[in-house]
Amino acid sequence: MVSDSIRPDLYISADVETDGPVPGIYSLLSFGLSVVGKYDGRSFEPWVRNDDTTFYRELSPISDDFQPEALEVNGLDRNSLVAEGTNPEQAMADAANWVRDMCPECRPVLVAYPVAFDWAFLYWYFERYVPNGSPFGHSSCLDIRTLYQAVAGTVFDRSGKKEMPAFLQPTTPHTHNALDDAVEQGELFSNLLGWAIRRREAFSRQEEPRNAGPSWLAPDIAPIA
Repeated sequence: MVSDSIRPDLYISADVETDGPVPGIYSLLSFGLSVVGKYDGRSFEPWVRNDDTTFYRELSPISDDFQPEALEVNGLDRNSLVAEGTNPEQAMADAANWVRDMCPECRPVLVAYPVAFDWAFLYWYFERYVPNGSPFGHSSCLDIRTLYQAVAGTVFDRSGKKEMPAFLQPTTPHTHNALDDAVEQGELFSNLLGWAIRRREAFSRQEEPRNAGPSWLAPDIAPIA
C-alpha cells in the first residue's frame, strides 16, 4: 500500500545536444523535455503528448570551446546560436518553471538514455543559472538502460537499445533533434515501465509473464512477443 504522504512520480523524458562532452567547458546548445506519464506505485498513467507537455529551447553557447564532431552529430549552427540562441538564464528559468507547473503534487523524475550525459548538462545548467536550482533536486533521475538491464536480468553489454526486444522499441524516429529524441526515449521508457509492471503483477500471481526474457532463464523457450 502506498502512503498518501508519498508523492507519485511524474516521469519527464529529456534529451540534450551539446558541443562537447562535459558542461562548463563546453555548452548545452539545445534540450527537449517531454512528459511521459505519472506512476503512483500501483498503476502507470501515460500522458498524451501535446504542446503543453513538451518543452524545447536552443541556447547561446557559454564558452568559445567546442568539438566539431559534436556539431556534426546534432547539425546545429553554433554561429547562429551565438547570435540568436536563448540566454541560458532565461532558458533554464523557463524550463524549471515548466517542470514545476506540470504536476505540482508529483515528484518530477528525469528519465533519459543515457541519463548520465543528459543529467550532467541539465543539472549543471540548472544549478548554475536558476536561483532555486534544479527542479529535479540533486538525484531525481532514472536511466532507461539500467531499468532494462534490471528487468531483463542481463549484463550491461546486452542492454543497449539494439539488444532490446521489438515489443519495447519506440516507433518515433531518432533524429538528433533534442525534442524529437526526448519523445522517442519517452516512448521507450513507457513501454519498458509497462513491461516491468506486467512482470511484477504476473509474478505476484505466481504466473509466468508474457515477454518474460531473457533467453538464458529458460533456454528452450523463446520469450513470447
